[in-house]
Amino acid sequence: MKKILLIISFFVTLNSYAQTSKWSDLFSYNNVLAIREDNGRLIAATENGIFYYYPSTGEIKKLSKANGLHDVKISAFDYNAATQTGIVGYQNGSMDVITPNGIFLIVDIPLATGYNGSKKINHISINGDRAVISAGYGVSVFNIARREFGDTAFFSTGGVYVAANAAVLKDNTIYVATNSGLKSHEINPTFPVYTSWTNLVAGSFKKVDASTTMAFSTSTQVSYGSGTSFTQLPRTFTDIKDVRVTDNQIIVTDKTQVFVYSTGGAQQKNFNAAEDINTALIYQNALFTGTKLSGIYNEQKSSFKPDGPYHNASNKISLLNGQIWIASGNKDADSGRNLGYYFYDGTKWIYPQYFIDNPSGYNILDVVPNPSNPSEVFFTNYTYWSAAVQGVYRMNNNEFVKRYAFNNESQYFFKPVGLVFDAQNNLFCTVQFTCPPPFPSSCPISSFYVFNKANDAFASNPFTTFNIGGAQKPIAKDGVVYVPAPFYSDGGAMIYNYNNTPTSTSDDSFKVLKMSNNLPVNGTVSLAIDNNDDLWVGTREGVRILSNPKAAILEDNPQTDAIIIEENGLAEELFRDANILQIVSDTGNQKWVSVEGGGVFYLSSNGDRTIYHFTKSNSSLPNDSVTDIQVDNKTGKVYFATVDGVMVYQGDVTDVNSNFGDVLVYPNPVVYAQYKGNVRIRGLAAKTNIRITDAAGNLVHSAVANGGYFEWNLANQRGVRVASGIYYVLMTNEDGTDTATAKIAVVN
Repeated sequence: MKKILLIISFFVTLNSYAQTSKWSDLFSYNNVLAIREDNGRLIAATENGIFYYYPSTGEIKKLSKANGLHDVKISAFDYNAATQTGIVGYQNGSMDVITPNGIFLIVDIPLATGYNGSKKINHISINGDRAVISAGYGVSVFNIARREFGDTAFFSTGGVYVAANAAVLKDNTIYVATNSGLKSHEINPTFPVYTSWTNLVAGSFKKVDASTTMAFSTSTQVSYGSGTSFTQLPRTFTDIKDVRVTDNQIIVTDKTQVFVYSTGGAQQKNFNAAEDINTALIYQNALFTGTKLSGIYNEQKSSFKPDGPYHNASNKISLLNGQIWIASGNKDADSGRNLGYYFYDGTKWIYPQYFIDNPSGYNILDVVPNPSNPSEVFFTNYTYWSAAVQGVYRMNNNEFVKRYAFNNESQYFFKPVGLVFDAQNNLFCTVQFTCPPPFPSSCPISSFYVFNKANDAFASNPFTTFNIGGAQKPIAKDGVVYVPAPFYSDGGAMIYNYNNTPTSTSDDSFKVLKMSNNLPVNGTVSLAIDNNDDLWVGTREGVRILSNPKAAILEDNPQTDAIIIEENGLAEELFRDANILQIVSDTGNQKWVSVEGGGVFYLSSNGDRTIYHFTKSNSSLPNDSVTDIQVDNKTGKVYFATVDGVMVYQGDVTDVNSNFGDVLVYPNPVVYAQYKGNVRIRGLAAKTNIRITDAAGNLVHSAVANGGYFEWNLANQRGVRVASGIYYVLMTNEDGTDTATAKIAVVN
């Protein structure tokens, strides 16, 4: 992979344009991990972002990797209202320091030599200009003003580390809850020496917090006191999730309930949320609870959170008329999350009631709406839980209608994977491992089925099984179904021409592409048909292109072609040895390509030039393995699905055809002090001739733009940046039948 990305980087023409303003998230904000108060608002930290709730107005704002944070998978959070400083801790050990002057990424968490344990930030506690950071190795003191780590204590004896579950600073002494006791040490020269720490109380402790009083807990008991002597609360709790201490109260979050005590141990309040909760806070004498599934609850159980999907886990996306469906499963890791699909109806996100507390077991790899009736939705349940729940499900208005099973005898065979509607509204489903009983130890055979509306069933005939080694989501165009085969050891892609008559096989033909057709070994993961009707084949070892695939069915030995790029006279194969997870062509015929572990590439129409390369480190992508890409051609938005959530990029290509659309120039005016990137023009024809002149009519720049958009680096024909002034853009389409003009103001 390193070699591939190095080669590609030479061809990146505009990698720096991954601007925060062009990104938005479709994250779930249901699972609230921590709540803090800040001068008239509540700050809630969730798995993938933070949101601000203003009780006086009901306003909600959110902060995520799309608009400021540097990562996802938040594991800890604290905030100091006096300094308006927050610290976000992530599972990978990095931190974001949020200040009024900006958000700063901290990546140099101290690790002992030889430490190979978790880097996850378990807990953060801010006290003035210092924060105590708890992790798997022990605790560190972080100087907030200088944004650097100070003293660190590695809790290690003989190379065995004791994790700090939580810690708090009180009167220049740090108290740490660990599985081997409540430990303490004054911040002094011997602080880093683990053997000098005091084990105050023996036991396994999960939480600790302090104000004038200190409290700490096991999973079921809470003790409180001065720091030298402690009293145990009389209640035995069920499963303590959080303990918070204020000047006057001790707040215990216990699985589904909150108990509020005075600092003397007298119970003042009990609130039952009737669902799993993580934390709680008293704000202006009102109790607010951080739930796992409903955002923030008040005492009336009103829910406050940004609208979003039910969960972040995502695999495939379907778009139709401004509506969105997200499948939550994972083919490679049937983890038993038992999640359904998430649905955006154009105004709000909906999680079908059918999936809530449903014990059946779901691993939904794909979900598609019926284009002629979007209230009717089909999804595939690919699961090892039980053969009794495998199959394709039909929903109507998010209510269960019917399950279509392909075989009920083994959960390891006849597993539905992907769905696609063709232009005639025929529904096809790829089914993996379609070996008949008695089932073998391995099954190289797969197939696809068509939904018979008249019989309300998926027909096992007329289609037969094919030796193609597994199956991925199919695509369909012009009476042809294309099926990727990810486990085929001899290449792996099938082209099946059903001639727009899926109920008849008399005129059908098909071909399985193999290594003899110039496909690499080890299978095909993704396929795409572009605007030139070329088949782009995404394999586990790179990309191949097959021209006119429908005609290739009739050829004896059609050959796919690799994309060869050159740098300094050296020829290299594009994406050689890379696992291509997804390929999508936009209306301008540019290609979005997802590489496992390598992010997303935006390529020119023939693949010889990389326009963008988005990764987790240089963009808002939450993960470098994007499992699905969908382009909304009406808006230009590009949706990226990952196991960590869905991110949206505002692209520049919308409904490209031979004539101009709504031409837009941005930014405009271009003020150098505020923006140093390229000027972009969108809404162009598929092929546009461009002439840029100054106010006197002198030619400054000329170009031919393909794909519906154009970028100008504000340089003249000699490569020198133009002077301040007004510039005119004169544009014609390919045959000169349509024209457009625009003005650009430049301020250097």
